Amino acid sequence: MSKEYTDYSISARLWFHTVLTFTAGVSICFLIGEPRGVIPALFVSFFASLVGSLPVLIVYFFTVFRIEAMEKRFTTKVYYLVGINFLLSLCYGVIAGIVFSPFYWKNADQILEVALAITTALFTCSGIAILLNLKPLKNYFGYYDHPAETGPQPGNFSNQTYTYMETSYAPKPSQPGNNNKVLIKACITGALILVMLIPTVFVQSLVQEREQRQKEIVEEVSSKWASAQTISGPYIVVPHVKTDEKGLPLAAQTNITLLPEELSVNGQIIPEQRPRSIYKVLLYHSDLNLQGNFKVSLPKDINPANLKLDEARLCIGIKDFKGIEEKVAITFNGARYTLSPGLPTNPIDTDGLSVPIPLTSENLLLPLSFAGNIKIRGSEQLHFMPLSANSTFSMQSEWPSPSFNGYGLPTDYTINSKGFNAVWKFNQANLPFSTVITGSLKKDNNLSFGVSMVQPADQYAQTMRSAKYAVLIIGLSFALFFITELMQNKPVHPVQYILVGFALVIFYTLLLSISELIRFVYAYGIAATATIALITMYVKSHFKNWKPALAFTSVLTLLYAFIFVLISLEDTSLLIGSIGLFIILALIMYASRKINWYNPALKTVPNDAA
Repeated sequence: MSKEYTDYSISARLWFHTVLTFTAGVSICFLIGEPRGVIPALFVSFFASLVGSLPVLIVYFFTVFRIEAMEKRFTTKVYYLVGINFLLSLCYGVIAGIVFSPFYWKNADQILEVALAITTALFTCSGIAILLNLKPLKNYFGYYDHPAETGPQPGNFSNQTYTYMETSYAPKPSQPGNNNKVLIKACITGALILVMLIPTVFVQSLVQEREQRQKEIVEEVSSKWASAQTISGPYIVVPHVKTDEKGLPLAAQTNITLLPEELSVNGQIIPEQRPRSIYKVLLYHSDLNLQGNFKVSLPKDINPANLKLDEARLCIGIKDFKGIEEKVAITFNGARYTLSPGLPTNPIDTDGLSVPIPLTSENLLLPLSFAGNIKIRGSEQLHFMPLSANSTFSMQSEWPSPSFNGYGLPTDYTINSKGFNAVWKFNQANLPFSTVITGSLKKDNNLSFGVSMVQPADQYAQTMRSAKYAVLIIGLSFALFFITELMQNKPVHPVQYILVGFALVIFYTLLLSISELIRFVYAYGIAATATIALITMYVKSHFKNWKPALAFTSVLTLLYAFIFVLISLEDTSLLIGSIGLFIILALIMYASRKINWYNPALKTVPNDAA
């Protein structure tokens, strides 16, 4: 029976069916996301892919006839064709990632994500095209059951019988067909490892999306409660006018800011968790007691007579007024004052409270004491400004996991399961200004410090770190499958590799979803146990033996335990990871030492092989 398909016709069929499959996929995506754009997308994608894939048609013209000429089995020829499709898809993916990433993504590091997505889509379309053309490919490639055959036998292969003498069909250790078969299977396994890394990219994107969603929930609840708070002061703002020798003003009126000589703030932070969907938003109440005194020492270039002391105002900076729970009252120089919103100027703060206070040239030279209480609520963090020659800030809370940040760290602190206690101390030598400020603080002098009260979201960071080790889990699992396949002399189909790979990838989605509800360590244990049990039972059902299944159980358990240790460590993670990888490689080399790679049917290498 003669062949019905030529080199050109089979190449054209594969190319055109790939174009149609790609066009159909794009149309389905538009139908789901933007139904109105289906018709334009259908025509644009068809003609664009038709023109853009012409190099693929040329490659087919120069490769399919070479594959057809090989004296190989039909399945082996199809594997070669699949390998060519993978290389072509990878080339298009890399080109697309380099070309489109700068336009559609802010970060050039996402080129890999774009390349993997395009490679997966094109490789899938080419695979579907091969499946649609299996019968034409059988007719074109023919069938070789043994290299000794004289030629292809197209037609009904299931009804044909080939008879050989027993001695002529006996495998030999150096038989090239066996060697090529192992090499091809190894290449396919390596390609499958790369392909299975593509879903992990989407898993990492999902982790980032869930983390961003958690941040949006926190911001939404915080905006209705009160945002992060920064408290500064108290300080005194006094109008000042420069005059000449005749007493005439030289310029427009300015303000000088008088800072305390001593300031002590003692506060308590009371955390409060508000549930929102599956998330818990951490908010807080705070009760702050302030006391100290002013000792004004004016510079020589400031004439006290030019100060409008009758217009002086006592000020306190507060970032978000929504957080003020009670009226803010300050006892200043023996008198009690209630502050109201608004600042006379903004040399330090843009938002805050102030109140007029009576000052005279006589009491300006005396110590002016003050004391007050502020009850304020907020979210995320509570910061202060050390606006004093000497200041002490003491904070207590029941929250067991604070994060100290800002201009300075605590000079003394304790953290335990019952909460934390922290003390900050500053003096004049620590600060880039004096107690009399004639202008405004420089914007680059970010002096705020304090404590962050953010609900820990370590599950996202830890899930992301564990997903980055997916290449280790998938690669070693597939390598173990490959070695077990050779030692058990029972082949594993590439589809089975893919199923196991998907089970390994789904581990990360399980970990992500469960860790949002319970502690990460428990979620990791549940997800790992479920994944290991699933793969163990699948291996047992394929090899019909508990020995390889238990081997998989042991290896996967050690791998997941190893990854958990790595993501839990900080400083020594690189050292432990390098040592662990070395040990894993040594175990793989030890386990595969007896495999005869030239003839896997002979599981052990003869003693006189050397």
